[in-house]
Amino acid sequence: MHTPDVHAEGLPAGARTGLDRIEDAVRAMAAGLPVLVVDNEDRENEGDIIFAAQHATPALMGWTVRYSSGVICVPLDGARADALLLPPMVEVNEDSKGTAYTVSCDAAVGVSTGISATDRALTARVLADPGSRPGSITRPGHVFPLRAVNGGVRERPGHTEAAVDLCRLAGLEPVGVIAEVVYDNGEMMRLDGLRGFAAEHGCPLISIEDLVAYLEAAQPGGQATVPAGKEEIR
Repeated sequence: MHTPDVHAEGLPAGARTGLDRIEDAVRAMAAGLPVLVVDNEDRENEGDIIFAAQHATPALMGWTVRYSSGVICVPLDGARADALLLPPMVEVNEDSKGTAYTVSCDAAVGVSTGISATDRALTARVLADPGSRPGSITRPGHVFPLRAVNGGVRERPGHTEAAVDLCRLAGLEPVGVIAEVVYDNGEMMRLDGLRGFAAEHGCPLISIEDLVAYLEAAQPGGQATVPAGKEEIR
């Protein structure tokens, strides 16, 4: 099946905004590299570093912490959250965007304090490992899992769902790592700054809007899955 590269209005994805193609982001994710994902101006208008949790390394985690707020979240699908017994962080979620935080956690084995880049990379890999069990993690911890909604970005156009959808498109476990990009002064980085950051660090920059359009064109009404011929996009 041909993997489409179209925008909701019929233009090539990113043609009007200087963004990269969804295929570029999928290839990067499959290769263990980070991508940048920006949401809509009328939502958060923020960009997140996103990569696959199973590819988390101390170096990649350290780089992410360096250029982000330092808060590392791990989006995962509902089935994985349930399998690991990760309940909601609070009974009543008052987050303005409905971000579904679960209780925080660390890897149960192999970490020291849990906060170092090495420790958080290990925790991310444990969360992504389909062989992990509830006893593989301790609660609370220094990593914040986020439960993605069923239906992905087409149901909720957030970075949580974008991370899980991108992992699925790349043929990986549906568990990502995300962190919000900030300037050195602590201010959130918006689209103009993200373009420069992406160019400097060689990261694909895509929008959630384009990801939604890509998925609708490729799999109308369905869930993000690996396209036929996925070997061609790796």
